[in-house]
Parts: sequence; C-alpha cells; structure tokens
Amino acid sequence: MEILIDNPETEKIFKRIVASIPPIQNGVTAESLEKGGIVYEKSFGTSIVDLKNFAAQFEQNHLLALKLWNKKWRETMIMATLLDEPYKVTEEQMDFWVKTSENSEIIEQMVSNLFTQTPFAFVKALEWCRGKKHLVKVAGLLMMGRLALTSENAIDEMFESFFDVLPPLAKDEKLHIIFYRSMCQLARRSQMLHEQCVSFTEMLSGTEDVNARKIGNELYTEINSEWFIDLVKH
Repeated sequence: MEILIDNPETEKIFKRIVASIPPIQNGVTAESLEKGGIVYEKSFGTSIVDLKNFAAQFEQNHLLALKLWNKKWRETMIMATLLDEPYKVTEEQMDFWVKTSENSEIIEQMVSNLFTQTPFAFVKALEWCRGKKHLVKVAGLLMMGRLALTSENAIDEMFESFFDVLPPLAKDEKLHIIFYRSMCQLARRSQMLHEQCVSFTEMLSGTEDVNARKIGNELYTEINSEWFIDLVKH
C-alpha cells in the first residue's frame, strides 16, 4: 500500500476545495443524475464543466488527489481524476478506484481524465476487459476506446490483443452501448485496425449467441458505411 505523508499546504488546498463545492451545485445536473440512477455516497450535482473550470485553478498534486478521492463525494472524486499526476498513479490505485466505484459516470471520468495517461493504461485495459464485475468490464472497454482515440504514440499492434478478450463482452447485453462506441473508436484509428474490426464483426455476426450476433451486425453496417470509412485515419 502506498504511504504518503500529509503536509499543511496540501491540507489547506483540500479544505478550500471541499468548502467551495457546495456553492457551485447545479440543480439540473442533480436531476439528471437522479433520473439516470447515478448514485453516490454524497453528491451536490455540480456540472462536469464547472468542476473542470474549478480544477483548472490548481496544480496537479498526487497527495491532494488521494485526499479528494477518500472524501467520497461525487465532486471530490471527479476532482481527484482531474488533479492527480498520471505518472505517480500506481496499478494498485487504479484497481482500487475501479473496483470500489459504484456507477459508470465516475468510471468514465477516471478513464478519460487520468487513467489513459498512465504508464499502465494498456495493461489495465486488457486486464479489466477480462474482469468479472460489470463496472470493471466497463472500465476496460472505455479504456480501449479512449486509447484508440487519444494515444498518439501507440502503434496499431498494441491494440491487436484486445480482439482476444472482446468476444465474451459482445455477449453481454448490458455492455451493448459501451461495446459499440468503443469498437467504433477502435475502427477509426487506422486502416489496419479498421480491417481487423470488419473481420471481427463478421465473426460476431456468425456466432450463435443472440447478443453477439446482434451487435456484430450493427457494427458491421456502421463501420462499412461510406461516411464512417471517410473518418478512418490514413
């Protein structure tokens, strides 16, 4: 377990952030979270845009991020994903955050804001795709799609291993939307990956599983459309 020594300056910033969050709550966001069934231990309904603007006032700070996460408010947890230092994040921390999260919103925030920038991004994405818990698998798929979309230095071959772990996920109806979106992001990354995604969706279309066959057919139609092919990077 990572051991960090607290310091007065970080504690001061932490208290400032905690005190500032309630006044920037947003009733519309709170209502949307409630309708979507997004539940936290405590939430003020602050919009993501407002949280990002607020976070921009502070420098990245690994200790501060851990303190904010441990507060367990929706807003402090999202702030933690915005203010942590990617190269100080450990695999243990990534696993703990994912496995103790209770909804898809915070999973998406940690993936988009932080985890794809860590040195362990590809390793954890593959590992989580093999996970047992629903939200762990969600994290794995989101990581794959986000890496395909944003990782400029990764070579195409780094994504090939995902095709080995994706078939079981295609059978899970609860993952349908995230699977679809992440596969589209992967197919857009390059011509080589587009061709592999086409072959993969053809395979899914020929399986006996109803859900895998359904999403295979939908993806095959989508990624072979003229407008989609125009989006594929050359």
